[in-house]
Amino acid sequence: MAISHRTIGTGAHKVLVLHDWFGTSAAWGPFLDHLDPETFGYAFLDYRGYGDRRETPGEFTLAEIAADGLALADQLGWETFSVVGHSMGGKAAQRVLAEVPGRVRKLVGVAPVPASAYPLEGDAYDLFHGAAHSPANRRTILDLVTGHRACGRWLDAMTARSVSVSRPEAFAAYLTDWTTQDFAAKVAGSALPVKVFVGEHDLALTAETMRGTWLAHYPQAELEILANSGHYPMHEVPVAFATALEAFLRA
Repeated sequence: MAISHRTIGTGAHKVLVLHDWFGTSAAWGPFLDHLDPETFGYAFLDYRGYGDRRETPGEFTLAEIAADGLALADQLGWETFSVVGHSMGGKAAQRVLAEVPGRVRKLVGVAPVPASAYPLEGDAYDLFHGAAHSPANRRTILDLVTGHRACGRWLDAMTARSVSVSRPEAFAAYLTDWTTQDFAAKVAGSALPVKVFVGEHDLALTAETMRGTWLAHYPQAELEILANSGHYPMHEVPVAFATALEAFLRA
């Protein structure tokens, strides 16, 4: 069965794009308007239980996301491609690399979860694990990861969209998987060109976290801290983010 997806561009450099825990293939904001469609061909995947695949059954794991991403690449006839992953999608992107290291050209993590376990404890555990059935928890998380800087209208809209485009059981299952899975040993030492973007105001996935995980795992990794942004640079600084992303992919 064909995997539904969204595409931008027809360029020779193919890029698989994996969204975050709250998002979908359609949730990348105004940043999409600034991508180069002649140099790159982007494919945006919805995970099972989300977006256009909201009713698609699944186990709701990173391994499943990676398998579906690879199936989509095969469906599109891509032999090699780069992978961009945001937050939870950054961990799923590394799972793609672990499965087919010879097919991945470049890897980009955007405020990404590391390949190692990312444990939540105490209040954070309760906040995140309660979010599947609590819009208020989702809004609090969005406010946290954007550094308590976003306007209420944006937080409300992002929360409402998250609730409407994801099934609660999928949302909960993905959380358990991305916080507990540890496959760092499968990717550590890879010489692949890797770029990590973090927002200076992200209070969760910080530059310090990246230095201890992504930059430790990938010898060729480089870190860029995006000014005036938190966890959602595609919304907060779309022009700067699109420019920086494609500069790395072109290099």
